[in-house]
Amino acid sequence: MTEKKDRTDDHVVFIGSKPFMNYVTGVVMQFTTQGAKEVIIKARGKFISKAVDIAEVSTKRFLDKTAEIVEIKTDSEEFQNKEGKQVRVSTIELKLIKK
Repeated sequence: MTEKKDRTDDHVVFIGSKPFMNYVTGVVMQFTTQGAKEVIIKARGKFISKAVDIAEVSTKRFLDKTAEIVEIKTDSEEFQNKEGKQVRVSTIELKLIKK
């Protein structure tokens, strides 16, 4: 029996330490060449501001009039770091949709 994969999983961009424009290109490509109806940008901690910038540049400069940010979710996660200490980190999800 095969599991049905959620289509939105295909269109999630996790923000990390790669160059800024790599992520912008990834988001734009999801909409233009892969035909995504929505793309979710996810980030946590120090990458949150980078995620916001990527969403803004993608929608305003590259996808002008064709995509927009429709939902922003914030949260926090608690986990154990390398030293064994419990730490809490903020997270963000930005949902972009094609108009």
